[in-house]
Formats: sequence, structure tokens, C-alpha cells
Amino acid sequence: MRRILLNEGGISMRARLSSRLAAFVLVAFAMSGVAFAQYGTSTTNWFGGPIYHGQPALQVTAALVEAGGGAQNFSFSKALVSMLGQKTVNAEVAKLTKQYGKENVTHFIDGMTFAVKDGVKRATAAGIKLPAAPADLKGVKLAKTLVQAGTAPDGTFWAGYLFDHALSHQLHNEVMADIDAKSGHNADGNYTHYMLNQAMYDVAQALGMKEVKRPGRVKLAGV
Repeated sequence: MRRILLNEGGISMRARLSSRLAAFVLVAFAMSGVAFAQYGTSTTNWFGGPIYHGQPALQVTAALVEAGGGAQNFSFSKALVSMLGQKTVNAEVAKLTKQYGKENVTHFIDGMTFAVKDGVKRATAAGIKLPAAPADLKGVKLAKTLVQAGTAPDGTFWAGYLFDHALSHQLHNEVMADIDAKSGHNADGNYTHYMLNQAMYDVAQALGMKEVKRPGRVKLAGV
């Protein structure tokens, strides 16, 4: 994840170009009349799995944000420890590191932190205010609820299906456009989708949700 640099005159040229690129991506999508349709289909998310068009589970999203330290200070790793405990998280990180490599695991965790913070930012801009997190929705209960929110009717967990539930399909696509502009399309697919599919499948199995299935793809794109 690249850091935005400041110079004496304000925002650096790199930051200006990144901002303009993100804006260009969104405008191009909007003007195309297909609303992000070049990835995925009218019924399928960019990186696989069905689209959810129902009401978002804002209380669940609020609980996840709170578990990670709040909207301003959200950390995906902190949210994982809050839900699963340090021992379980350490074991999963070790497993993913063996499977994908340390650098990709770091990108995954950083990418998820960015995705959640950017999602909250875009929701706020759209006039959506997260409710108070339910007092009893934390720990393992929250982890199971997130798995359930991302599990499609056929029993397969899809990151995109979870993101659609978290805020909305439209905001999910806007966040992905931001990630594409910031880090590239492969990074979007690899770190906030394919690796999350694997991690949440692993979590489901660890929590006894044996009926949850994993998408067929586990190899990262361009790696």
C-alpha cells in the first residue's frame, strides 16, 4: 500500500495522479452506462460469486468496524484478534503464509484494512450512517455472522457476496474501483477477494461450520 507523500506546496504529484486516476476510473464507469459491468456480469461479482441486492447488514458492519478499533483507527488484524483470539489468528496467519508467502499475507491484511476504511468513507459520503453495534455481536458470534453473510445460497463463501451485504453492491463496486486505482486489479482480486475467500473458509471450518464451501480458485492472479 503506497503512502501519500506531502511536499512543501501540498499534495505531491504522485498523490495528485493517484487521486485523478481514481476519479477517472469512477467517471469512466459511470459514463459507460454499464456500471462496472466489464468485470463480472449482471448476476456475478467482479471476482466470482452471486450478487446480493438486498438490504445491507449495517449492524454487522458496525460490529466489525468496532471490533477493529473504530472507523478512524480500523485495523483488520485487530478485528480478527477481537473475534477469534490471538492463538487462532496466529495459526491462520502461519497457514496463509505457508500457502501464499509472507509478503502476500501482509498485502492481504493491509488491503482489508483499506477496504473497510474506504467502504465506511464512501458510505458516509453517500449519506449512510452506521448504527450502533449490537452489544452482543462480538467475538466468535460476529465471526460466524460474517461467514454467514458471505455464504451464497449454494453454501459457498464469496468475499464479494460478503461485501455486498456489508454496505451495498454499488458501494462494494466503488471501493473496488478505489483499490484498482490505488494498487491494481490483480491486487484487488488477490488480497481482498481470493485470499479472503480462503481465510474465511478456514475460519468457518475452525468454528465448526463444516457445511461452508470454498470457491475453486485458490491460486493468486499474476503470482
